[in-house]
Amino acid sequence: MINVLIADDHEMVRIGVSAYLSAQPDMTVVGEAENGAKAVELALQLRPDIILMDNVMPVMTGAEATAQIIQKWPEAKIMMVTSFLDDDKVYPALEAGAISYILKTSNAKQIAEAIRKTMKGETVLEPEVTTKMISKMRSGTATALHDQLTDRESEILLLIAQGKTNQEIADELFIALKTVKTHVSNILAKLEVQDRTQAVVYAFQNGLVK
Repeated sequence: MINVLIADDHEMVRIGVSAYLSAQPDMTVVGEAENGAKAVELALQLRPDIILMDNVMPVMTGAEATAQIIQKWPEAKIMMVTSFLDDDKVYPALEAGAISYILKTSNAKQIAEAIRKTMKGETVLEPEVTTKMISKMRSGTATALHDQLTDRESEILLLIAQGKTNQEIADELFIALKTVKTHVSNILAKLEVQDRTQAVVYAFQNGLVK
């Protein structure tokens, strides 16, 4: 039996996908999350076989949630099921550790089959995503370190450059202090710097801050 966790901020999507998967003889839905933060919490608590992760969600994006889950549970198998094929959505999700990336326009049968393949360790990608990845590899263009930052991480980097403390950032963005600290740690790791000061220097040197 494949235990599945569904993370999507649209209730009707969760209800529809859950109903179909629960009707499959080899699957059961063990939990549902309405945002990225809840997805992280339930993933680490329930340890499902497969996590269906929407990309654009409140509190924390799917890519951010994926990164946090993989950091704490490297064996997690995460499938992005989203409506977006933009570069700033696709690359962060895959770089964060998602195994598969499919669109919500896929029918229920296709999603169920993608779950089975992902469960076996196979990667299932939308044709457009495959094309993007091939094009990126062929370009031979080195990716700047800051290109790895998510939208939220870029936003927090700018606030750090403004001299704001973690608590001030948390208050301004209406997120938990713990979440800010996690973002800051991810920013330092992605920029390959040791502290906030070096991160600010990097931001100015690369034109991220005027």
